[in-house]
Amino acid sequence: MQNIGGQAVIEGVMMKSKSGWSVAVRGPKGDISFKTVKSRTMPKILQLPVIRGVAALFHALIIGVKAIEFSGGVAYQEDNDEKPVGAWTISFSILAAIFLAMFLFKFLPLYITTLLSDVNQGISQSSFLFNFIDGILRVGIFLLYIFSIGLWKEMRRIYEYHGAEHKVIYAFEAGEPLTVENARKYKPYHTRCGTSFLLIVMVLSIIIFMAIPKDWTFAEKLFSRLLLVPFIAGISYEVLKLSAKLHENPIFRLAILPGLLLQRMTVREPDDSQIEVAIAAIKEVLTLEPDLKEACRQC
Repeated sequence: MQNIGGQAVIEGVMMKSKSGWSVAVRGPKGDISFKTVKSRTMPKILQLPVIRGVAALFHALIIGVKAIEFSGGVAYQEDNDEKPVGAWTISFSILAAIFLAMFLFKFLPLYITTLLSDVNQGISQSSFLFNFIDGILRVGIFLLYIFSIGLWKEMRRIYEYHGAEHKVIYAFEAGEPLTVENARKYKPYHTRCGTSFLLIVMVLSIIIFMAIPKDWTFAEKLFSRLLLVPFIAGISYEVLKLSAKLHENPIFRLAILPGLLLQRMTVREPDDSQIEVAIAAIKEVLTLEPDLKEACRQC
């Protein structure tokens, strides 16, 4: 059975299959609205290992912008006269979020570590120690960021839809009829979650950045870190796929445990109405799969 991925959006869930994606959103009046898009086939060069991870990351970002744009327009539109959230507004918000992420997770930890190395000769002379401290600071800032945005009421709602997405995907992968009752019994944490992907990126960054010469200037170190982001993302994608495939292996079960634990900060238990939205999204996207149409009718 093919993998189905997903993403929580504003009052809804986006589900993605091999052939396309669909987003289901609960409107202010309780009805569910849909947007379904058939994807183009990626060129073969973009399907190669590592490269496919970078391509998937950019593809997910584009789909995410479109899904959030649609969900915002449905969730916040009280009547037909109210203008929905525009694509430019969403795009600007995503761009600002990327710059914020670069500042928080690249510039700030490197800057603090550089200041520490100026007052501690041991840090400046050891590439391992310098990059280890830089990595620990990056992970710490990341955890603080995740915890802080989780205090926002609207973000907690998205975290609940995140849990609904995982539960429904588990039910689908188990081959069970897609009902609220069946999805409810599964855990809201999934081995292929984007949160686990981010943690893998953090860990691999610590290892790969150790190859950067310690005598480089601050600007050179920062630029090299930014330049290596696509490569690290591609490797992390392959690690995530492998860990999901071998999640029953004792060694890989131990390796994916930190990611599953981290999801406790980005996932909440959903209510039945949120699971219903996730089910609606996955049923809609399954209609794009010719070999799954019959199974979709039965689910």
